Amino acid sequence: MKKKISNILKIFLFLFIGIGLFWLVYRKQDVNEIKEQLLKANLWWLLLSMLLGLLSHISRSMRWKMLIEPVGYKPRTITLFYSVMIMYLTNYAIPRSGEVVRAGVVSRQEKIPFTALLGTIITERAIDLIMLIILTIIVLISQFPVFEKFIANNAQANQRLNNITSSVWIIAIIIIASLLVLIFMYIYREKIKQTKIYKKFQDSIRSFINGIKSVKDVKNKTLFFIHTLFIWAMYFIMIYVVFQAFDFTKDLSLMTGLTVFVFASFGIVFPSPGGIGTWHFLAIETLFVYGIPRDLGRTFAFAAHESQMIMLISIGLFSLIAVSMQKKKELVTQKNIKK
Repeated sequence: MKKKISNILKIFLFLFIGIGLFWLVYRKQDVNEIKEQLLKANLWWLLLSMLLGLLSHISRSMRWKMLIEPVGYKPRTITLFYSVMIMYLTNYAIPRSGEVVRAGVVSRQEKIPFTALLGTIITERAIDLIMLIILTIIVLISQFPVFEKFIANNAQANQRLNNITSSVWIIAIIIIASLLVLIFMYIYREKIKQTKIYKKFQDSIRSFINGIKSVKDVKNKTLFFIHTLFIWAMYFIMIYVVFQAFDFTKDLSLMTGLTVFVFASFGIVFPSPGGIGTWHFLAIETLFVYGIPRDLGRTFAFAAHESQMIMLISIGLFSLIAVSMQKKKELVTQKNIKK
């Protein structure tokens, strides 16, 4: 009973966080302006974006199967797809809880040990993290002049940066605080190693490394690599095609699209359901650097994020129903066999 109450409270807490962040981003926005821009938009591009997103999730399911097979199991691809979509649906209730849920779904449906599935998920996430880091480095290097020019031409941003960098006290405090932390960690290093936080961090690093190493057991490494590239290509293109839906973004370059995609992706990391609010904020601010007014940026962010959310929730609910029906069918079959 206590666990159920705790889970319900968690759902409401994260939902409140998401709604609160969304309100903070859109509180000054004229709703009628968003409606007007959406009515002008070419909705076919939004539908294409949803289709591309769906293709990425199908590819993710197929790639996951390639990680599970070396463990000694051959799950049905459709079950893996359903579990991936249920994962995204669950993440809108409690951020990052979907990973455990999708492992649970496959474990029940395909009779695969839960711990074995979690190991493959860790591998998957380790690879995705590397992909995001690579793309972030590419964006930071290639787009640094753009951000430098923006700061130089934006008096408010320039002033804020100057206030930070010119303050000797702030720099001194940061340096001293960093040194004190390092000294403290060195003196009490043995005690720190015994803490739960350190052990959890150590386990995470170990799992990350083991996850990367386990890719060597995949039979078709070339196909696995192609799936990884395809997943991330779809993630990027599904955002870029939304540029084409609006007159104010259709002339933006591919590199601008990649920059918006990469920075907005970090919004998913924050404890907000499906990146609600945080994704919007980062997408809007990145577009602003490229000369798109925040009012128009909010329209783009709303269209790009909510179109994917509609797709994920609708197919996630369908997958949940399909899995339930599949389970009932199996139970009926088992009863008939016993008879």
